[in-house]
Amino acid sequence: MKALLSRFRHLVLVDFEFTAPDGECPQPICLVAKDLASGQVWQLWQDDLQALSTPPYPSGEDSVLIAYYASAELGCHLALDWVLPSHILDLYVEFRNHTNGLTLPCGSGLLGALAYFGLDSIGTADKDAMRALALRGGPWSADEQAALLAYCASDVQALERLLAALAPHLDVPHALHRGRYMVAAARIEHTGIPLDGPALRRLREYWEPIQARVIERIDSAYGVYDDGHFRAARFAGFLAAQGIHWPRLPSGALDLKDDTFRDMARAYPVIAPLRELRATQSQLRLSDLAVGQDGRNRCLLSAFRARTGRNQPSNSRFIFGPAVWLRGLIQPQPGWGLAYIDWSQQEFGIAAALSKDPLMWAAYLSGDPYLSFAKQAGAVPAEATKRSHASVREQFKACVLAVQYGMGAESLARRIGQPAIYARELLALHRHTYRVFWAWSDAVLDYALLKGTVWSVFGWTLHIEANPNARSIRNFPMQANGAELLRLACCLATERGVRVCTPVHDALLIEAPLADLEAAIATTQQAMQEASEAVLGGFPLRSEVTQVGYPDRYSDARGQRMWDTVWDVIEELA
Repeated sequence: MKALLSRFRHLVLVDFEFTAPDGECPQPICLVAKDLASGQVWQLWQDDLQALSTPPYPSGEDSVLIAYYASAELGCHLALDWVLPSHILDLYVEFRNHTNGLTLPCGSGLLGALAYFGLDSIGTADKDAMRALALRGGPWSADEQAALLAYCASDVQALERLLAALAPHLDVPHALHRGRYMVAAARIEHTGIPLDGPALRRLREYWEPIQARVIERIDSAYGVYDDGHFRAARFAGFLAAQGIHWPRLPSGALDLKDDTFRDMARAYPVIAPLRELRATQSQLRLSDLAVGQDGRNRCLLSAFRARTGRNQPSNSRFIFGPAVWLRGLIQPQPGWGLAYIDWSQQEFGIAAALSKDPLMWAAYLSGDPYLSFAKQAGAVPAEATKRSHASVREQFKACVLAVQYGMGAESLARRIGQPAIYARELLALHRHTYRVFWAWSDAVLDYALLKGTVWSVFGWTLHIEANPNARSIRNFPMQANGAELLRLACCLATERGVRVCTPVHDALLIEAPLADLEAAIATTQQAMQEASEAVLGGFPLRSEVTQVGYPDRYSDARGQRMWDTVWDVIEELA
């Protein structure tokens, strides 16, 4: 607390109640705020909020706004067209950081955080009742207004207690940096992803009758469905005819998990359409996709939700969550364009930079780290090209990805369609070639197991409990620092006026008027390079761009056959 008080004149606790229909920006209902320095309290209802052009509380350089999951409060600022605060301290993020990796019996919500520190709170039933009252929408009676304001005030009081408990554990500069990302997240959630609304409505209208025909069309190349159901025995026959060695469970049955299908589809592209079909059948509920009246997909990014600190938005509500063919709905508005900008081989570059392995960094700088790895390992001649040694390059690429994702020999063997002994040889080549990296990785693991923590460059911490997963610990620096890269890039891009529609793992989707798209791309790529240099000690990572201008739509090659099949069937039914 002293560190905050010494830096800021105003410590403002803030809580809004709001409604947020699917895909829409929040609609503020009421606000309670308290300045800890002066003791001043603000309690404002909907009409009073809408009459204000600026926040009622201090929000400049000498102030810090304190909230629990601050992007919600900041979304209300944007909805009211208020200036965004200069500094944010998000107690949700800091509680997640303080406990990340630990088992939390009461969860990471506000009540769970209070319970963790043994602090009083309102009951779960009361909180649920107040949330339901807010989500119901108005009009509210005088008694209901008073109840909502009282509930809002109780959350502010809870924030004050929680701040006192968390204060001794705060690394203020890093906490404010994480709060900076919550501002970017609020802007991104407010912008949303433009979709082809008429196409989505047609999909929803025809979805039930087209499913059987889509199965028939896709399955014509496989013959593994019967009466609309996937049959393992038929699939086994298909695999035998294709000469594909499929992983099996200890029972001897085929392993039909989606993760296995995803890995095998990478090794055998013929499997990809079948995997898309199965994913569509099991995961796709078009009614769950959160789309506003303006045709934009908006949902919580769920910032810092993953252990690595990455975003974890809902798979069913987020357009990038369900089967990849559905991404064809992403379409810029008339006169506008979209750009998907992703870091090239991001995790390989992060590993090279953090470990300072000269051979690994040289491989990254070559532009093709997978072929370079094969050359460095002596598996292909120095003059080899991506075209001349495509199959070997793919195997070495799979090995690199296996190391990055903490995969063992069995999983790698599945991916490349080779015996486990061959996969073990590939992994051994990686260890031999990149000995500096592996010495660093061993040191990370040893330190984490000895000290019980490991963290990113900017302080995102993983606490190690009993029976840890060594592969996850080894992979944490790449994933957590990849998340740091993405967050900082989002901050820099949005602060420079780029309309970021969404981050996607190691990429940003942005939009701009077509006349301004090239400038927006350049600004974003510069932000991404600066972010990589800041996180990786001066090492710049490359980025690649895919552009789409209206009336074209975004697409993913992995789902193109499914997309085409769906629309062929719709045209027949229309």
